Amino acid sequence: MAVVAAVAARTTTASAAVTADHYPSNTALYADPGLAEGVDYARRFRRHGWFDDDLTQRIGVQRTVILAPHGGGIETGTSELCLAIAGYHPADLATSGQVHDYWMFEGLRSSGNGELHVTSANCDDHVARSLAAGSLNAIGLHGCKESQAGLPDGTQAVLVGGRSTALKSRLITRLSAAGVRAIDAVNVPDLNGDDPDNIANRTLLGKGAQLEITTALRLAMFGTNTRADRKNTTKPTFWSFVNATRAAIADLEATQPIT
Repeated sequence: MAVVAAVAARTTTASAAVTADHYPSNTALYADPGLAEGVDYARRFRRHGWFDDDLTQRIGVQRTVILAPHGGGIETGTSELCLAIAGYHPADLATSGQVHDYWMFEGLRSSGNGELHVTSANCDDHVARSLAAGSLNAIGLHGCKESQAGLPDGTQAVLVGGRSTALKSRLITRLSAAGVRAIDAVNVPDLNGDDPDNIANRTLLGKGAQLEITTALRLAMFGTNTRADRKNTTKPTFWSFVNATRAAIADLEATQPIT
């Protein structure tokens, strides 16, 4: 009964969180005359060009998009993770290895960024939708409190959700091997990312993955946890997480030849 009650409590919390969103969608937020892009919020994305002019062989294309719907000051650390997992150093956007498409929505305020939260199932940003719809795979990056995950305060962990069991299993394997506590979110309804409308699941295959990273783990990734300084103070924990996630993507893409 205690387990049922706990799950019910988490579900109630999730429903309350959705109801509590100040804006029902990104387009509603963008239409608010009281907000200014570049002051209250920002959007960053990169869509790599696709072309194949070679008559003798197939050219590879980007198959995975990295998404941070609550970046900046909304769920801190997810912007920096989005860039790094996509193959761009958050400090200077220098590239390293395979690059992936990415999109992020960021809160820029000094405080009160939570008001800008739009739940992922209601994300209707045209670029985000387009990038997801044109990709085989997507990873949505999020931040959560330990209490939301049913974990003790201070627990460094990531809950791995989404509708793609293939990507989930590879993420759990790679993150665990890197020393990150990776938990299957299947039994945490409000964090399991299985809603078909979740932006991470709006892919060509209708499925993706969601990473809910606890506050404690995100804090451990940076020397100074401010919007100005996070990108310049990434710690080994950050890069272990990034490299493990990128390895999981590579593992999955190796099974997805472009036909």
